[in-house]
Amino acid sequence: MKKIFFFSILILSLPWSLYAIGQVKDTLSSTEWNFAVETDLYFTDPFVFLPIITANKSNLHLEARYNYEDIKTFSGWIGYNFFGREDFEYFITPMFGGAVGRTNGIAPGLELTFNFIGFELYSESEYLFDLESGENNFFYSWTDLTYSPLDWLWFGISGQRTRLYQTDLEIDRGFTLGASYKNLQFTGYFYNLFTDDVFFMLSIAADF
Repeated sequence: MKKIFFFSILILSLPWSLYAIGQVKDTLSSTEWNFAVETDLYFTDPFVFLPIITANKSNLHLEARYNYEDIKTFSGWIGYNFFGREDFEYFITPMFGGAVGRTNGIAPGLELTFNFIGFELYSESEYLFDLESGENNFFYSWTDLTYSPLDWLWFGISGQRTRLYQTDLEIDRGFTLGASYKNLQFTGYFYNLFTDDVFFMLSIAADF
């Protein structure tokens, strides 16, 4: 638990440590809004429908989620984008948000993407401080490491820590396979293979 607490402090301090990086201007800067919609379908017991909407305008990041921190819980986020594109592409977004519904709380969060010669590391994490009981504070994390042999195809490994459903595992781990068509992306996740907690998750996303 101490490690998780210190990690949340690290997330809170990250915007200041990355400030110098954010001063570098590059070709990703834009004055136009970019939107993305994602739907994650967890074929678990119970079945979970998890929609996510994001909006980005240059360094500003806005995000809304439902059924992410908990069932029947909405969360809203604001963050600051640090990005660059040379031989090594990165996109780092420290955020702060609040959750209301079945779970009520506040949370620092972090989303990051690193891309280099077809390999991509994507991670999103947060530490939720439950406003009703400190015993319900929880660290969420989702990380993918993938390789794209083609522009429209990728595969790799994935791990996540959530409390949307009950398993005997602290971290769900598995494999992922995805493909894109125009502005649509379809990604399948096969978690906890060869265990009693195996399940499938399908992610459908669109950028516009």
